[in-house]
Amino acid sequence: MHSLATAAPVPTALAQVDREKIYQWINELSSPETRENALLELSKKRESVPDLAPMLWHSFGTIAALLQEIVNIYPSINPPTLTAHQSNRVCNALALLQCVASHPETRSAFLAAHIPLFLYPFLHTVSKTRPFEYLRLTSLGVIGALVKTDEQEVINFLLTTEIIPLCLRIMESGSELSKTVCAFNLIRFYIAQTHRRLFHVCVFFPTPPRFGEKQGKMVLQLSKEPSARLLKHVVRCYLRLSDNPRAREALRQCLPDQLKDTTFAQVLKDDTTTKRWLAQLVKNLQEGQVTDPRGIPLPPQ
Repeated sequence: MHSLATAAPVPTALAQVDREKIYQWINELSSPETRENALLELSKKRESVPDLAPMLWHSFGTIAALLQEIVNIYPSINPPTLTAHQSNRVCNALALLQCVASHPETRSAFLAAHIPLFLYPFLHTVSKTRPFEYLRLTSLGVIGALVKTDEQEVINFLLTTEIIPLCLRIMESGSELSKTVCAFNLIRFYIAQTHRRLFHVCVFFPTPPRFGEKQGKMVLQLSKEPSARLLKHVVRCYLRLSDNPRAREALRQCLPDQLKDTTFAQVLKDDTTTKRWLAQLVKNLQEGQVTDPRGIPLPPQ
């Protein structure tokens, strides 16, 4: 039996990757003739090379090449003619941008260059074909990589863009997976707000009414086609918004009845966390309400 001292070393992630090949593929991104294969190979290796993001960001012409891949797809958005091959190729480029967005050494520069704005046209698409759905999901993954950090720099950037309306739109009409990813992004966005900043969001953006309107449609759809995972995210979004007085007033008027009665009792029977959030949401909306002698809430003056 080998001792720890004599046992063969376990190869690290970096040792498992031929770094010379990584350098070669990065260089090949600059050439249209070799770019497609380089995108594919690098996207496969993005999780096994911890410093891939700085390598991509600081290598000459690489980010410009990735943005060129994105811009080249714009003509296929309207009219919607995107093919599976085009979608797979641009999604490999987006996967590398997600790598850059999630790395602490490159995230700030990524935001300062306003690169997420190049993805917003993809989030505006409404085609339900597989290539477009894959494109939206991968684009949302880049946004998700940003909001997962809960950093104020990210929140400040997103507040100046249209990402909240875009997520609300996708949550209304997208696939279940797209809706779930959007709901997750909104949760991270709302949770990252302090009470003061959440007030700012609710005052300067029409979030509570629009959120209530679009989420109401989604809740109605969930009552017909239940999804415990999506319902959990929706309830948590409602709960976080209910922490703000202005949003709370709006939610009192538009919270779907299905969240007040037993519509989802069967779906949530084993989900104690979501049941607790839902109970807290109802409690938040009841607190501070003016009622008549019968206990019926009176409308705000």
